[in-house]
Amino acid sequence: MHIALRHSPAYTVARVTLDPNESIRVESGAMVARSADVELTSKMEGGLLKSLKRAVMAGDSFFMSTLTAGAGGGWVDLAPGLPGDIIHLPVTPESPWVLTRTAWLASGEEVAIDSKWAGFGNLFGGEGGFVVLAQGNGEVILNCYGALDIHDLAAGETMVIDSGHLVALQSTVTATLSKAASGWMNTIKSGEGLVFTVTGPGRIYAQSRNPNWFNQFAPANHSHGSR
Repeated sequence: MHIALRHSPAYTVARVTLDPNESIRVESGAMVARSADVELTSKMEGGLLKSLKRAVMAGDSFFMSTLTAGAGGGWVDLAPGLPGDIIHLPVTPESPWVLTRTAWLASGEEVAIDSKWAGFGNLFGGEGGFVVLAQGNGEVILNCYGALDIHDLAAGETMVIDSGHLVALQSTVTATLSKAASGWMNTIKSGEGLVFTVTGPGRIYAQSRNPNWFNQFAPANHSHGSR
């Protein structure tokens, strides 16, 4: 599998070139185009209960699409729904990645995608109480809303990030959820909501825009009559 990115960073498209008979799992609706000899199937990956857990608790699609190349190989173009950047990261058994909801776009067939409990506090942080764990061996493709920021934390180094801006972190990084300011009244007045306090060692990926703001803005401003 070879992954090439184009149109970065605002409207990035990932072209995945597949070896003969190689497969890739993708988020439902993420395919832009594919070569004619690539076959598309969609199913409940891992069965009913696992798919329901992933969809309801982690915010991902109930169905996963699988694209499989023919005997001569093939390619597929992938893109997220919101404008922004795309990255691909290596996953190994020793180095899984923890992803926030909606960050996962695609992954190799040997990478397992599953929801993971992230604590009761996360129920109030816009992250649904669950995060997505990418583990196994292969590549995982992630998307973000806006531009991508990278933070490398040394052992014991700590930073604070808004819960809606976090994209992914290495499993060596710890994260706790708390109020943005001292006291609930100050937090409400600040408009910042809740934040993650993350501690290294490890790498963190963040997005420059908060998709929660877009989700609140779009329904309020959408009108069929204005077309």
